[in-house]
Amino acid sequence: MNDLHLWILPIIPFAGFLVNGLLGRRAPKPVVTAVALIGSLLPALWVSNLVVRFGSLTLPHVETYGTWIVSGAFHANFSFQLDQLTLVMLCVVTGVGFLIHVYSVGYMADEEGYWRFFAYMNLFLFFMLTLVLAENFLLMFVGWEGVGLASYLLIGFYYNRDSAANAGKKAFIVNRIGDFGFLIAMFLLIAHFGTLNFGSIFDTVATHPEWQGAGFLTAIALFLVLGATGKSAQIPLYVWLPDAMEGPTPVSALIHAATMVTAGVYMIARAHVLFDFSPVALMTVAIIGTATAFFAATIGMMQTDIKRVLAYSTVSQLGYMFLGCGVAAYSAGVFHLVTHAFFKALLFLAAGSVIHALSGQQDMRVMGGLRKKIPVTFWTMTAAVFAISGFPPLAGFVSKDEILYQAFIAPNGGKILWAIGLLTAGLTSFYMFRLWYMTFFGESRKAAEEDHGAAVHARSDTKLVLEADPHGGQGHAHGVHESPKVMLIPLIILAILSVIGGWMGWPEALGGGNWFAHFLAPVAALPQAPTGDRQVEILLAILSTLVALTGWFVAHYMYYMKPGTADRLAKQMRGLYALIANKYWIDELYGAVIVAPVLFLARWILGVLIDRAVIDGGGIVAGATAQGFGALVARIQSGNIRSYAGWLALFAALLLAGAYFGWIAHFVPR
Repeated sequence: MNDLHLWILPIIPFAGFLVNGLLGRRAPKPVVTAVALIGSLLPALWVSNLVVRFGSLTLPHVETYGTWIVSGAFHANFSFQLDQLTLVMLCVVTGVGFLIHVYSVGYMADEEGYWRFFAYMNLFLFFMLTLVLAENFLLMFVGWEGVGLASYLLIGFYYNRDSAANAGKKAFIVNRIGDFGFLIAMFLLIAHFGTLNFGSIFDTVATHPEWQGAGFLTAIALFLVLGATGKSAQIPLYVWLPDAMEGPTPVSALIHAATMVTAGVYMIARAHVLFDFSPVALMTVAIIGTATAFFAATIGMMQTDIKRVLAYSTVSQLGYMFLGCGVAAYSAGVFHLVTHAFFKALLFLAAGSVIHALSGQQDMRVMGGLRKKIPVTFWTMTAAVFAISGFPPLAGFVSKDEILYQAFIAPNGGKILWAIGLLTAGLTSFYMFRLWYMTFFGESRKAAEEDHGAAVHARSDTKLVLEADPHGGQGHAHGVHESPKVMLIPLIILAILSVIGGWMGWPEALGGGNWFAHFLAPVAALPQAPTGDRQVEILLAILSTLVALTGWFVAHYMYYMKPGTADRLAKQMRGLYALIANKYWIDELYGAVIVAPVLFLARWILGVLIDRAVIDGGGIVAGATAQGFGALVARIQSGNIRSYAGWLALFAALLLAGAYFGWIAHFVPR
């Protein structure tokens, strides 16, 4: 019985998008704000109602609103479903989404296109909720493509800046590569199962244990992995997310930390039955996640733009989620998705508060000494830094250690994956405390003239004015200042969640009940999960904490006790420093190996051979032919009687000659 009215959830933000998108340009700013906040608040309240009623539902709860596509035996319904995994994602999307909308009211207050920004934000919520609620792969794909569209619009919000416009196009194009894999997977599902309905496919697979390791299931799972690497920014399709920081900071917090980029993780967890039957696909997910986590962490160590540090951190943390799913610990991967939404959204929003305080400056090399100037931002960001670094009892410690423990006890190379993941945890602690010290401690530093193309002038210790404003040209040039309350309240709430949000999954080995894993068990548990060891889990947790402490100590020594140490090391190891600081030249490699040949093909082969030779040449030949016939007809239609008589005699002679030769041919023996 359709008594939950799940369709209301996406419709509300879509209505907000229509109102602000069509009327927002002329509407007063308070009206735009009210529409946007209502469009994000009401879904959050509706989800709260679902949480209250959830225990009384028969799961999965499916609501069908009509038949969408019918083609022979294939049909796809427009249906939404609610189960444990859906509810978790709904809480993240609507809860964190609403807080970021509130924060954006203050952050975007002086921006041109205020109405356009909130229209796009509501549009994103509509598509993300559609993706999460979808009851089949086809409807999920609609939301999947929709969040890609909204991401493109929001990344390129400052469309008058080439860097932002190019970043939006890069994100859109790279995601299309992943989406191609998703499409192929759907075609294979239709070919083998005749449906795209989650329940029908998963039930069919579960009743055929002989399909374990079957080639067609492996192919489907691997194509789904390709789609997930695009949306969740994993190797080899991670390159779009760091550039996406060209968009407004709230966009980074909502789309590129808490929701859209986790869609790939959600999709793998949702389709885990297919992956359970494909050890090759599972190992591929684990290897990609581990490699991406380590690779992105090394790049994050050398970044100087505060948002880019967090961008590579996001790529790295998504790698942890992939690692969790790759060792079949789906609940651990989803758990880290939830806690990461708390502390990474907080990190981005706190970074936005720092940028706001410095009138648009993002370069950490010109920061410092902000701890006492913006205390609320400092303390809330501190909570997020300790959480992501893995210090107990904060949220990041619980979820990250659960993934590492599950990797350790997993067969087939699990201990190697654990070791790399543990090393990555140390790197994460280092680069996050590096950001913390460079931003908030020491003395304010004066930037070089060329940094970000902005000439930075020091008024006093911490009062900076930019001649070039990377915040979009709408900065506040009135010295260092704490953000308004409308920005600080979401920071405080997210800081609390970053501290206590992991307690719902506190491991049993450490005296908890791991409520989160038990809650997700009906939809994300492996039937034959490997048995754990309480003592091993405790020892691994202690080791992980020591690694986090080591990362903090190294950062403390290099950026607080001996501030010049990093510069001296960079000079001593110039080659390694250049390699990492230039992000391994992956973008340049992609440009030379992929982009340049494609552009050559498009501009020269297709442009010259097809466009000029075939299309232009065909037009020229057609024109010349028509002109020739026209000239001939013009000579015939001269209006001269003698000319007409001559032409008549010529054609009569030709006709007679043809008749004569035809008559002769009649007598020739055959």
